[in-house]
Amino acid sequence: MAGRRKRAKSPEPKERRSSSRVQELRQKERDEKEQLARERVKFLSDQGSELCDDAKEDDVSPNEGTLTTMRNGEDKNLDFYANEEDPHLKVRRNLRFFNTQYLLMVQAKLSRPDLKGITEVMKANAVLYPRKMIGDLPGIDVGHRFFSRAEMVAVGFHSHWLNGIDYMGAVEYQRDYANYQFPLAVSIVMSGQYEDDLDNADVVTYTGQGGHNLTGDKRQFKDQELVRGNLGLKNCFEHEVPVRVIRGHDCKSSYSKRVYTYDGLYTVVKYWAEKGVSGFTVYKYQLKRKEGQPELTTNQVNFMYGRIPKSTSEIQGLVCEDISNGLESKRIPATNRVDETPFSSSGFTYINSLKIEPNVKIPKSSTGCNCRGNCTDPKKCACARLNGGNFPYVDLNDGRLIEPRDVVFECGPNCGCGPECVNRTSQKRLRFHLEVFRSPKKGWAVRSWDFIPAGSPVCEYIGVLRRTDDVDTLTDNDYIFEIDCQQTMQGLDGRQRRLGDVAVPTDNKASESNGDENVPEFCIDAGSTGNFARFINHSCEPNLFVQCVLSSHQDIKLARVVLFAADNIPPLQELTYDYGYTLDSVHGPDGKVKKLTCYCGAVNCRKRLY
Repeated sequence: MAGRRKRAKSPEPKERRSSSRVQELRQKERDEKEQLARERVKFLSDQGSELCDDAKEDDVSPNEGTLTTMRNGEDKNLDFYANEEDPHLKVRRNLRFFNTQYLLMVQAKLSRPDLKGITEVMKANAVLYPRKMIGDLPGIDVGHRFFSRAEMVAVGFHSHWLNGIDYMGAVEYQRDYANYQFPLAVSIVMSGQYEDDLDNADVVTYTGQGGHNLTGDKRQFKDQELVRGNLGLKNCFEHEVPVRVIRGHDCKSSYSKRVYTYDGLYTVVKYWAEKGVSGFTVYKYQLKRKEGQPELTTNQVNFMYGRIPKSTSEIQGLVCEDISNGLESKRIPATNRVDETPFSSSGFTYINSLKIEPNVKIPKSSTGCNCRGNCTDPKKCACARLNGGNFPYVDLNDGRLIEPRDVVFECGPNCGCGPECVNRTSQKRLRFHLEVFRSPKKGWAVRSWDFIPAGSPVCEYIGVLRRTDDVDTLTDNDYIFEIDCQQTMQGLDGRQRRLGDVAVPTDNKASESNGDENVPEFCIDAGSTGNFARFINHSCEPNLFVQCVLSSHQDIKLARVVLFAADNIPPLQELTYDYGYTLDSVHGPDGKVKKLTCYCGAVNCRKRLY
């Protein structure tokens, strides 16, 4: 059930971006510190290894690699996570921060933006687990999916972007594990990169690292040695130390084209050396999954999640083939496997563009930019200048918003650019295969069959654009969305401030608004007329965020309301956003405070929707 929304909340507070001069100085400092890493990346590129993400090279030690600078700062990340107690929320905060840094590096057109993003995470002391640990890590359950190797490094789950075996050395960990021989392996990534690998789910045969051709043909070109990660797995066998196993698979809808699933703890039951397929010595390790863990999820990731049904007959509980009646670019089926008598989401008229009430006056279209084709140069684009001097989106995965902002200025009808311009990202047609489904406690809900990258627009909240005063007397309409862009920009009524480096035209300042400045003047009413956004439920820990967008005009009181992905959202996960109610703010006809229980199920659920 969608609810009457009082105010928007950003997924997390954002700091203002530094000036260009400060950024240049910081970049220069980063360049000096990263010189060795750059040389390493260049070497791999020269070897034709653009896709070396899953390789397991023998001469790259984790102690020489990505997390080296964090070794003496294991407690420095306490400040970054000071406001989070639950480990799952810490993981989410970590990945959101990494994805923002990654997109900033993409925008800067730097090589290997994933590695640059990791560097920014380290500089912010934001690696969640900077010291390597044996066993499960809090906040990362069996079945957790990472959508790049870099995400695992940012968390500290598998602390190298290249090696297949992650291990701890004796120098730093001898005090904590005095009775063990070092090195000790802590995790392995199985990605099918070795011709001798064998994966039977509960029992796997894993080929050690080293002697592997980085060009990706999976061939051995020299003997492996019992050192580093290979020795670490051998010592795990000797001491019966469990190893985290992550499986990598191809995933077309993932931004990295891969998905990595944590499948739990395994023990090394035996190891041996033999001549491999290519005639060189390789080390083999047989690992067996420990009992008592949640069921394996890799098969679900591979064969169920994200698989689009070939026909409507494959969709269980189908009650409506397309609730949009062909108005959207993709069908949106409705399913109901909850009620004894399935019923469709009837009682409203589907539309895919806003309807305007007669007493609402839409401002004239703004002048726009003079770009041609696509907007590419922020120094010449007038719309980029409105956004603080740069584009809010990156041209990746059909357009992704780098981070939440006070307001996003998109190109409009008077701009010279075309419909595929990256600064028209939220105006493009529906890009994901969605499903409206019946939930046990929350009524209708929405999920995606596709992977949704963080920063991707999911939908605009569509309905009838009305004055807020005209709906204040309605008591049975839970689908009213107040346009509070202006209030969010000013941080009124407890709203969280966002990245505010934008140029709002002077004729739209709050001083000219009528009535109570805390109350938005306009709203979108989707009670009887709207789109599928009305079925997106509330969560106290949502995976979407609300973003005000201006495109055809520049009146922030009449901004478009667009929902963007706050996280990398896996297929079949329910889509949710925070309705932003202030508790005790909703009153019934009798003037008494109304209360509604929240069933979002989040760890830090506020227990009440309002």
